[in-house]
Order: sequence, then C-alpha cells, then structure tokens
Amino acid sequence: MALPFTYPSLLALLVIPLVLLVRVWRRPDQPVALPFDHVEARGGWTLRVVLNLAESLPPSVLVIAILVLAGPQQLGKPTTRRKLTNIEFCVDISGSMTARFGEGSRYDASMEAINSFLDFRTGDAFGLTFFGNSVLHWTPLTSDGSAIRCAPPYMRPENAPPGFGGTEIGKALLACQRRLIRQANAGDRMIVLVSDGFSADLSGGKADEISRQLKDNNISVYAVHISETSIPNEIVNIASYTGGEVFNPGDDTALKSVFERIDRMQPAELEKMAAESMDYFLPFCMVGLGLLGTGTLCLFGLRFVPW
Repeated sequence: MALPFTYPSLLALLVIPLVLLVRVWRRPDQPVALPFDHVEARGGWTLRVVLNLAESLPPSVLVIAILVLAGPQQLGKPTTRRKLTNIEFCVDISGSMTARFGEGSRYDASMEAINSFLDFRTGDAFGLTFFGNSVLHWTPLTSDGSAIRCAPPYMRPENAPPGFGGTEIGKALLACQRRLIRQANAGDRMIVLVSDGFSADLSGGKADEISRQLKDNNISVYAVHISETSIPNEIVNIASYTGGEVFNPGDDTALKSVFERIDRMQPAELEKMAAESMDYFLPFCMVGLGLLGTGTLCLFGLRFVPW
C-alpha cells in the first residue's frame, strides 16, 4: 500500500538529491600527479566505492529531509466510542410533589435518584425539563451534568413560579419531544418522566396521539410514578407503545433501583470509528539521524579530494 503524504507535491524535490547521487557515482576518476616523480597513481576500485558511499550520505540525508517535510502519514488503529443516548428528564414540580417520600419529599427523592443516574450514564447527553401546568426547560442537552446536579434548590415545588401547581403530562411530553427533535441530531432518544399524578390532558384519545408521535420520532418513554396511587392507564400505554416501561417505587431506595434498571434496559452501545491518519515521522527521523551521524564521522577521513 502506498504511503500517503500530507504535501505530496514536495516529493518533486527528490529530483535534487537524485541528481547529486548520479553525479557522485558517475564522475570520472581524476589522475593524481605526485610531485616527486610525476607518475600517475592508480585508483583503487575498493577505495572508490567506499568514498562514493561516504559522499552519498549528504544527498541521502536530503532525501529523508524532503520526505519528512512532505508529511508521511499512516492509518491508526480503528477505535470504538460510546454511542450517544439523548436523555431528557421530565420532572413534575406540582404541589403534590412536596408529599413525604422516604427521608424527604417526592421531589427530593426524584432529583437525588436522577443525580445518581448521571453517574451510570457517563458520556450521554442529558436535558432537564420541569413541568406543572406550564413547562420550563431548565438545561439543554449536554454531557455536562453539573447544571442538573445544581438544579434541586431552585426548582423545588415550594419555589416554583405561578403556573406549575397542576399536572399536564401531555404538554410536557410534547415539549420534550420538540426539544429532542431539535437538539438530538444523533444517537438514541429517551424521555424519563417523573410524576405522581393523573393528567387530564391525556384523556379523550390524546395519549394515543402522543404515543404515535413519540414512536414516529424514535423516542422511548420511561415513566416513574412516585405515588401510592395506581399508575394511570394513559401513562402505561405511552411507555409500552414507545418501547419503554413504567415503574412505581415504594420508597427512595426502590426509586434509585428503578434508574439502575433503566440503565440496564438501555445499555450503552459502542460504535466503530474509522481509522484516522496519523503522522509517521519516527522511522524517517531515526534513519535520518543515523545517516547524519555516519556522514559526520566520514568527514574525518573518507571524503573525495579532487586533486
């Protein structure tokens, strides 16, 4: 396989050392007249070859220099990288999320579990959306989870602005869908819905319509129902139709295990990357240094004297 170069046009300069090498090996022998008897001395064939080899070292160094300037390249080893998954957290901050759950409120347990989930999915892109009757996109899709980790104190249900007291899951899912379509250009798409209530905007066949839209856009919905009440059928249908699942943890420990199960159900995939071109200077530099050192030593005695 031909060795690729970054600047192949520079290889035309190889004509210069080639001409020099031809001159070294094709030049005629010059008779040497000794001053005491004016008799021509014979030129030894062995000595001539040794001298020509020594004289060929500088043009050879020039060849290496031109090759290095041309930028020799080699193909690196094919690598793999983690296939990106775009995960949008859709968290309910209605008034009912202040109810007791474990050692804190439902909201506290939800955000703590989400923070733990971020550690499971290092390398994925995460977004965070809060909803009630309104929808607020808190962070865009990013692989930096620090903004999500810092969110809990600011969007507690007690601190939520007006318009977040109720629960409209359908509106929130559609808003998350638009965001994933707009921002997630590559990789899988997933919505993790965390809520504790029934949503009136999913009745009358609206849940089926939302399910179809989500599936058409390759978005899976995993729903976490943090409440002692039964899971609304509309939520179950949406999750099932889009390829997700519904969970109903009984305490904060079970809630954390839910996110571990989601991680196992959506395992990170690896994709092969094409081999990239890399600089290939090492062998040329080693040969060049060897020739340069040998040529320097030859200057102490093995050189052509034209008289």
